[in-house]
Amino acid sequence: MPVSKVELYAAIRHDARVEGLSSRALSAKYGVGRRTVAMALESVWPAPRKQLPARVSRLDAFKATIDQILRDDLDAPRKQRHTVKRVFDRLIDEHDARGVTYSMVRAYIFQRRPEIRVEEGRGPPQAFVPQTHRPGDEAEVDFGDVWIHLNGVPTKVFLFSLRLSFSGKAVHKIFASCGQEAFLEGHVHALEVLGGVPRGKVRYDNLRAAVSQVLGRTRGRVESDRWTAFRSHFSINSFYCNPGIEGAHEKGGVEGQIGWFRRNHLVPVPKVTTLAELNAMVERWDEEDDARRIMQRALTIGEMFAVERPLLVLLPEEEFETGLVSSLRVDRYSQVSVRTNHYSVPVRLIGRMVRVVLHASELVVYDAHREVARHERLIAKGGSRLVLDHYLEALVRKPGALPGATALDQARSAGKFTPVHDAWWQAACKAHGDAEGTRALICVLLHRHMVHEHVVAGIATALRAGALTADAVALEARKWGEADQGADQDIPPRRVDGGATVTSLTERRLAALPPDPRPLPSVAVYDQLLRFRRRPADGPAYQEEAP
Repeated sequence: MPVSKVELYAAIRHDARVEGLSSRALSAKYGVGRRTVAMALESVWPAPRKQLPARVSRLDAFKATIDQILRDDLDAPRKQRHTVKRVFDRLIDEHDARGVTYSMVRAYIFQRRPEIRVEEGRGPPQAFVPQTHRPGDEAEVDFGDVWIHLNGVPTKVFLFSLRLSFSGKAVHKIFASCGQEAFLEGHVHALEVLGGVPRGKVRYDNLRAAVSQVLGRTRGRVESDRWTAFRSHFSINSFYCNPGIEGAHEKGGVEGQIGWFRRNHLVPVPKVTTLAELNAMVERWDEEDDARRIMQRALTIGEMFAVERPLLVLLPEEEFETGLVSSLRVDRYSQVSVRTNHYSVPVRLIGRMVRVVLHASELVVYDAHREVARHERLIAKGGSRLVLDHYLEALVRKPGALPGATALDQARSAGKFTPVHDAWWQAACKAHGDAEGTRALICVLLHRHMVHEHVVAGIATALRAGALTADAVALEARKWGEADQGADQDIPPRRVDGGATVTSLTERRLAALPPDPRPLPSVAVYDQLLRFRRRPADGPAYQEEAP
């Protein structure tokens, strides 16, 4: 059976002319009326569908009034023009428009306001002009918000995107915030991946990380000092779009790219444990997208980027510190406060000034030029991130503070303080008392030079043997460490009395040493001293005659 009406007409005309079927036969064969058969025999094209009359709306009687209000607004001060709510209120109060709803008025004004502006000669209709971009010349930057499941908790994060306008090559990275640290680190990551900086302008909206003040309705901007220094370091020429929706069209490439990336790679909502894990996936997706073609382009993104990359400006050899550097004093809780959050440092630094570098994803604390603490940056406000190791020296003197310590709760949540620790602690307290048992546990935790896994294994071994002292745990942990080294070096064990086997530490060390090419030592040169005899206490030394 014919699918479209044109095919139906063609079939009817064919059967009428070739087969000689009558109108009655054609009507019965194709299941249509004789009027349709007559129309098909008259013209090869079906008659256009008759347009239905416009639906009658309760707003029709008030459209002229709304149009006049909108025309009057063209000459009114910008801040004293009618809003949709004000137009709706006037229709109710002044024209008794009881059957009119707010949604009707809003939809009509949204359609008619730009049309009236064009009708009154106040501006042309909105138009978009196609653009051609030269290789290596322009780029666009923006942030987009996305949702992920971070450790099982729905979390809002921010997707940074830098897109080259010619090839469409885009580099993405996800941060916990869209602050200035993330803004700068996103640039560094993207420029390193691209291998250079666009020679022309890079388009931005007016985000606070770069712009401190918008100067009226012009392109003038007051930039933040750090952003100005960053641009100077990488030779970036910035171009700021107009505020609002109109400005979004000036960098529509990156706006559309973020939406495409979000729909194609972040649906369904990804489930990750850390942002580092998610960013590793983002880097892989960026590489896979090089094989994609944008619209009807003949070349892929990767092929066009191969043309564009040699034309980028080379990156500077010196690095730029993207973190926010500040000097802070450590409080009596051995913490520094950074943007309403608290981070721990070793207790020996209480009362001293330290240098804190705040990055987009982490916070690093320095005492002079030595790193003393490194924390993952907190996303929420008013939180704390405490490391139990930072408080051990104080807890040795105050063992009673350990059971209720916040750092202990966080260590348990992070898996650093295991059930094995708890079991050994309970056994030590039962054997030595609460204070001494807790102090013994703290001494175990002070074995910082040992690998954490070896310490846990040593605690478990000591617990099974009933050895509830810190020295016993240290000995067992060292045995586990030596066992790992022995497994790597493959030294055969040696059998001793009783059938037990042990591994010689000397053989293990010698096996790890390189061969010694030096010759064996000789004492021949000392034989000449045998010709001299020891002189008497009161006489001169003499030489014995050779026989």
